[in-house]
Amino acid sequence: MNHTAIDYSIIIPAYNEAAELPVTLNTVQQVMAAQDQQGECIVVDNNSTDETATVARGYEGITVVFEPVNQIARARNAGVAASHGKFLIFIDADTRIEPSLLTETLRQLRTGKCVGGGSLIQFEGEISAIGRFGIGLWAKISKLTRTAAGSYLFCRRDAFLAVGGFDEKLYASEEVRLSRQLKTWGKKQQLSFEILTHAPARTSARKLAWYSGPQILGWVALMILMPVAVRYRKLCGFWYKRPATEAN
Repeated sequence: MNHTAIDYSIIIPAYNEAAELPVTLNTVQQVMAAQDQQGECIVVDNNSTDETATVARGYEGITVVFEPVNQIARARNAGVAASHGKFLIFIDADTRIEPSLLTETLRQLRTGKCVGGGSLIQFEGEISAIGRFGIGLWAKISKLTRTAAGSYLFCRRDAFLAVGGFDEKLYASEEVRLSRQLKTWGKKQQLSFEILTHAPARTSARKLAWYSGPQILGWVALMILMPVAVRYRKLCGFWYKRPATEAN
């Protein structure tokens, strides 16, 4: 691959995602094939204990890199370090996107007037009342505050490097902090931060099945009442722990 010709890089952090990756990578390959720009896809094996890396290597054109420290911010930064695109697009291993979302993302970045942004998010399949409430609330917050969800975030490479990338002191909400930093940097350059609404990224609702309503509300309350909790992995179990039946 001619690295100098790469316009964009899709970066996917993956910890024990052998089951989810096939659908995600098939979708990524389809949406990339629909673009008129040259792109690359990088899967970051974040110290998985399952076949995540093997599954990813089975897809033509997918680059696999390894990050030994199990932390989402580090995994995403490791993906950037291995990438070559002038535009960066981060999606989760259980998130699927439409061709039109990637097309509009690249159009926004090519205008030279956009520093980055995100997309509205939808859960796949049937979801509980708490899931519907949560995703609806996030949509309002995302649009009002122009904050991207980690499921889908995009930005210019120069802006990402200028603000120092994802904060590796954080074990959660690193995308919220990066959104703020990109908006601040972009404002100085007269660049906008856009939340795209026409083709929401679709992400798995598996955590709604893994955890009870009270458990989820407990984590939310902890993050609100004790913001410093995001600096401690043990307090961010919602993002790092899995039920015994799902653990590998």
